[in-house]
Amino acid sequence: MAEGKYANDPEWESITPIQLDDGSDSGAMPLACIAYPSEYLEATSYLRAVMAANEMSERALRLTEDVISLNPAHYTVWIYRAKILFALEKDLLEELEWLNGVSLKYLKNYQIWHHRQVLMASKAHFPTIPTKELDFLMEMFAQDWKNYHVWTYRHWLVRNFKLWDLPRELEDVESLIKADVRNNSAWNHRYMLRFGPREDAPAAGMANAGSSAMSADEKGVLTVVDEDLVDAELEFAKAQIVRAPENRSAWWYARGVLRAAGRGVGEWERFAGKFVDAGSGEVRSSHAVEWLADVYALGEGEKAVEMFTLLKEKYDPIRKNYWDYRIQQVVV
Repeated sequence: MAEGKYANDPEWESITPIQLDDGSDSGAMPLACIAYPSEYLEATSYLRAVMAANEMSERALRLTEDVISLNPAHYTVWIYRAKILFALEKDLLEELEWLNGVSLKYLKNYQIWHHRQVLMASKAHFPTIPTKELDFLMEMFAQDWKNYHVWTYRHWLVRNFKLWDLPRELEDVESLIKADVRNNSAWNHRYMLRFGPREDAPAAGMANAGSSAMSADEKGVLTVVDEDLVDAELEFAKAQIVRAPENRSAWWYARGVLRAAGRGVGEWERFAGKFVDAGSGEVRSSHAVEWLADVYALGEGEKAVEMFTLLKEKYDPIRKNYWDYRIQQVVV
């Protein structure tokens, strides 16, 4: 008699498991055989059988949970699980609660977040965002506040539930930036909230930069500019730069805001100058040097060359060839 959890369970005696075919049955020798644990081989053999029969049942649902516990990166089992959940009209809030525990255990797993998105995309089950969803995402960020999969999912949530102007969204991202001003993911999310394209209200954000009908000059520019919003975002960026002058994220956020509003970098010449003392040669931020170089390149060639040379020789020598190129542009 076969040994194993499923082989000895009367609930599964009607199923003939489908064993893994690694090519050896056809006489071919696999280049590399993976040494799967016996419990995983058994569980997936039963999974293949119920999937082949397209079985939508409670036992199949429990089986998917078992396989996921053994290998959460098994992409196919997640697809099958979602299919069963919808077929059996299960309570998806309960599924989310179970999924929360799995997510906290496997922080870097993509399939978990794709599964969550599949569930949340059901308008019949989630016409509005569940009340605990944003709390859980902050719990995830407490474990890893730069988790790419969680940020990607949160971007999708904003678009799916139209959360651009939800106060909680801005509050959360602001708290993450204040906790770690170098959190580039949080800066990116803030920019999307403030200036990202909005399908339902295009006047509230910039046009989709991916459109082939747009020229390079049009990309990244707002269709309608809220000057008060722009000024507030620039002041926020200034405050974070003062905290960490060598942090690139805030400087580049400011560049994006100015471009979105159709303003030039020259507007920040005085502010950037606070971090570069030409007299003493003291530089508190290499990003300020680059900013001033871009400002001076618009009309003060000698000063621009001085700044580009500082970048080339001292502050950013790894991009020496690029700075030489910028110098040639100014000189010519």
